[in-house]
Amino acid sequence: MARRRRMGDNGGPPLDDYEGPPWGKGDAYLYLAWKSAYDEAWKSIPPQIALMRLERAERLGLTYEEYTLEILERGRFLQAEDTERIAEIKSRRRRRRRKTS
Repeated sequence: MARRRRMGDNGGPPLDDYEGPPWGKGDAYLYLAWKSAYDEAWKSIPPQIALMRLERAERLGLTYEEYTLEILERGRFLQAEDTERIAEIKSRRRRRRRKTS
């Protein structure tokens, strides 16, 4: 039975039926290393710290992810005085939304 194609469908097999390893045809070691780093960065945060970051992000007009990425990538805890950097992050947000729309 043929699948009905939707907009953006490249005709490939449905991902829900994928039976292979989660890393696909790539290197398993690289996949596992990146997965471990991702899990360590995003999932091992104590709830108190996550709530504190969320509160600070909301005060600055950023999302939790944007605020946390600034800490992880640059080691900087943004303050209200960092108006230039906050504006830069917000402008990138607009560009990302346009690309995905």
